[in-house]
Amino acid sequence: MKREYGNQQVYFVGGGIASLAGAAYLVRDCDFPGKNIHIIEEMKILGGSNDGAGSVEHGYVIRGGRMLNDEAYENLWELLNTIPSIDHPGKSVREEITEFDDANPTHSNARLVNSKGEVEDVLSMGFDMADRLAMGKLIITPEEKMGKARINDWFAPHFFETNFWYMWATTFAFQPWHSAIEFKRYMLRFIHEFPRIQTLEGVTRTPYNQYDSIILPLHKYLEPFGVDFTLKCTVTDLQFKDGDGITVTKMNVLRQGVEDVIEVKDGDLVIVTNGSMTEGSSLGSMSTAPRLNGKGSSWKLWENIAAKKPGLGNPSSFDDHVDGSKWESFTVTFEDSKFFDLMEKFTRNRAGTGALVTFKDSSWFMSVVLAFQPHFRDQPEHVTVFWGYGLYPDKVGDFVKKKMSDCTGAEIMEELIGHLHFEEHKAEIMATANCIPCMMPYITSQFMPRLGSDRPLVVPEGSTNLAFVGQYCEIPDDVVFTEEYSVRAARIAVYTLLGINRPVEPINQYQYDVRTLLSSLVTSLR
Repeated sequence: MKREYGNQQVYFVGGGIASLAGAAYLVRDCDFPGKNIHIIEEMKILGGSNDGAGSVEHGYVIRGGRMLNDEAYENLWELLNTIPSIDHPGKSVREEITEFDDANPTHSNARLVNSKGEVEDVLSMGFDMADRLAMGKLIITPEEKMGKARINDWFAPHFFETNFWYMWATTFAFQPWHSAIEFKRYMLRFIHEFPRIQTLEGVTRTPYNQYDSIILPLHKYLEPFGVDFTLKCTVTDLQFKDGDGITVTKMNVLRQGVEDVIEVKDGDLVIVTNGSMTEGSSLGSMSTAPRLNGKGSSWKLWENIAAKKPGLGNPSSFDDHVDGSKWESFTVTFEDSKFFDLMEKFTRNRAGTGALVTFKDSSWFMSVVLAFQPHFRDQPEHVTVFWGYGLYPDKVGDFVKKKMSDCTGAEIMEELIGHLHFEEHKAEIMATANCIPCMMPYITSQFMPRLGSDRPLVVPEGSTNLAFVGQYCEIPDDVVFTEEYSVRAARIAVYTLLGINRPVEPINQYQYDVRTLLSSLVTSLR
């Protein structure tokens, strides 16, 4: 029997993939009226951290790229299996991605490059017995006994000079001072990737950047249901009913600079993306370096509400440690294929099949990714675009004697050309290059050392109408900094708050698969 919702409203704070997925679950699985779903976003575009925009004239920008994985993204794939493709009528987005990925499989031939510009042999992980023992101990130690331990509390300095660390750290963006718990979760969740980390064969690619390939189809799917997308509107605070429970009664908002209040009536639901990994990001240009910005609205909202009620987490563990959570990315647009031609010859990989190339001796710890072209829907045929990043933006470069954070786009290109030993082609490469750097102060804040209570549960204990989604809520055993985490949280939030008796796709437990364990053991001994 179809449920009747009357005038019940659902408000999503934030327009990222978690909110879009939540709205999709509401209309798909709950028969919830689309016109009663409100997605409130302070930017002028949906997608949150899944961005991708620009033009040939001004340059394209992707603040960050997310790694997708067939085996570990259970709810993302289940959802995208029901979202129609924009480009291929009759096919789902999941089918579209699978067909594209099968036609362009990832197999890196140049995962690590040394200071001489030579591709390293990375078949061996480089572990010694102390590294193996520390890894084993980490995996069997319960999380509650680890507290705020950092990765470098568990491993000796040698571990951070292994091929494994160079590859794992740059694939997932870990730093030695990040949470040992998060590192452990990744080791268990992606244990099936360990034996092939040197080729990145487990990376699943989308046809375009993730805004064009995932966010846009989700948006187009929701539009005919009449979902309300309120853009350029910032939620600044939530008001709660007096007493011990957690019931939101009002939402304070700022609509293009004008203060307003949304009344949350009995039965209405509020689903909040608390915190943002890309908040405070700043773009530079070929002639200017990006700025380092501070906290914005999503962190301030979380701080405001966490101060009012217990059980809503502790944002300070994540947003007060910029020196440990920042790094810098850059997107480069060319009006020819010269750089791509040189890279394909150097890496022995066609663009889009090699995934990350990491310069392991780079003082910035720099990596680049050459995606399949075109990477944007409106990208002309003669234009090529690639993305890169440096995990140590405060260190002085090896060729440009400045901190990465102080460098212009032109200087970042100069440093990259130096690491590739492409100096003889420098003039040709730079002739049409437009490198746009992006400083992101909170990009790995979700990895900062934390206690179990620092992230609120998706539906906190005692909550009648409030849930959290995104990267800063707590889902036991799952890994943050993934699309799956946001989508899983959204599904849990919607089903729980509405009392829907439907299963959420379970986490695949590959650490209990004998063949995977044996393969991982053999890999550790290589």
